[in-house]
Amino acid sequence: MNAGSPLNDDTIDTHLSDVARRNVLIGLMLTMALVAMDTTVVATAIPSIVQDLGGFSQFTWVFSIYVLAQAVTIPIYGKLADLYGRKPILLIGIGIFIVGSIFSGLAWNMFALIAFRGLQGIGAGAIQPVVTTVAGDLYTVKERARIQGWLSSVWGISGVVGPAFGGFFAEYLTWRWIFYINIPLGALAVFMVWTYLKEDVELKQHKIDYAGSLLLAVGLGALIFGVLEGGVRWSWLSQTSVIIFATSGALLLAFIMQERRAPEPTVPLWVYGRRVLLGANLATASLGFLSIGLTTFLPTFAEGVLGVSALFAGFVLSAMSISWPIASAFSGRAYLRIGFRDTALVGSVICLVAGIGFFLLPASVPVWLVVLVTFLIGAGFGFMSTPLIVGVQSLIGWNRRGVVTGANLFSRQLGQALGAAIYGSIANAVLLGKLNNAPESLSGQLPKTLNDASAALNSQSNGLNAAAEAYLRDALYQATHDVFMAIAIIAVLTVLVLLATPRVFERLHFADDAPDASAPRAADSAREPAESIATGSLPD
Repeated sequence: MNAGSPLNDDTIDTHLSDVARRNVLIGLMLTMALVAMDTTVVATAIPSIVQDLGGFSQFTWVFSIYVLAQAVTIPIYGKLADLYGRKPILLIGIGIFIVGSIFSGLAWNMFALIAFRGLQGIGAGAIQPVVTTVAGDLYTVKERARIQGWLSSVWGISGVVGPAFGGFFAEYLTWRWIFYINIPLGALAVFMVWTYLKEDVELKQHKIDYAGSLLLAVGLGALIFGVLEGGVRWSWLSQTSVIIFATSGALLLAFIMQERRAPEPTVPLWVYGRRVLLGANLATASLGFLSIGLTTFLPTFAEGVLGVSALFAGFVLSAMSISWPIASAFSGRAYLRIGFRDTALVGSVICLVAGIGFFLLPASVPVWLVVLVTFLIGAGFGFMSTPLIVGVQSLIGWNRRGVVTGANLFSRQLGQALGAAIYGSIANAVLLGKLNNAPESLSGQLPKTLNDASAALNSQSNGLNAAAEAYLRDALYQATHDVFMAIAIIAVLTVLVLLATPRVFERLHFADDAPDASAPRAADSAREPAESIATGSLPD
């Protein structure tokens, strides 16, 4: 057996029978489907939304406000789930999400839609961390890989069917149904969670860190807002960027000072101060950084460079959505033998191989080869994501599990936001350089932005002659090629981060450690005995 301190599952919720746990899992999957479907279903309906509501110049905020609201509330909900239990916080999140969906469907103009999408994001901020935390409460370390595989499969299925649903509603019914469909789905999720999830949380007086929560939300909001809009609405070195990032930095510094003195801090500083948690969270941020690059630019490569249809480009990307949950489910066998860190390291090496593969793709590559590399990197994501989230949950008792889960998922969201901004800056810089240096005979025909270039190549009446189209495809290839190079570099850094992360995931101890009085308990437990999972090995 590998060396290391044994980690046990003494804080697992043992109230529930296997049948009840299965029903709760169904409820969790339905709840996760709300967020997963909403992420993919909106994109295909945007043309219909803009045609109905107008506001083309603001439509990107339909996505940005949702991401922003979700990201800044994740750590706060994680803390609240530790204080008051998972069930009430999850039900509140679902309720806010459904209300946001109803009003989004009723939106009368683009500004109203953006506001109500923000409300959806506030609800979604509770769903991901609390669902993942409940899975950690109900299942042993040995079981969690399979359960995370099921939860990941929700994202995989949504990545395939979400765009199809969005297109169907927009074309044959109304785009408003992409939001109304959340009502019955959410109602069923509420029923399953309300009925089958049982908690026996000891309610006591808590000192809510309102100041810390406010500083965190506004400071992170300013940071993510600056990242999303920098290089798009204003240059990175403009006065506006400097003011936004300086404000964010000042607020986050004030947040750190507040957390040092708060009796019950929203995000305790040890969440990023312990080396093992810091390494896991940085690796998770890198995973978000890698995945957003593929999600954003692989369809552009497939459509603009290879010339496939938008539908086929979606199927290319779906290869990642298929391999991710499969690898996630199989990762449990690996981390029980070689440990959490080493399993994630294997995943990062797979991502590195795939990243190099993307970087080496020529402009005339067969589509099947792109699908193969996409499938490979999805497998790498699966072998990274599950060991990291299960690993950090195994370090902590029930009363701190929501905080570490929220911090881990927030790290991924932040990685995605930073990645979207950096990749976009790379692609736009390369493309604009190519377009600005185009031969005079072509310059009048060529578009000026990445989105316009991609749209022109996929329009039947783009007005481009053969020479202009060939030049534009080459420019798009150079832009996406440099994005793929950045993905490969991030994959290298991810490997290095994991190599620097402690190999042994030993249980963390705190000055106020005591048996988790607030953790659910039942005398009729049928749970497995404690497992030595410090490095992933089972007892000899």
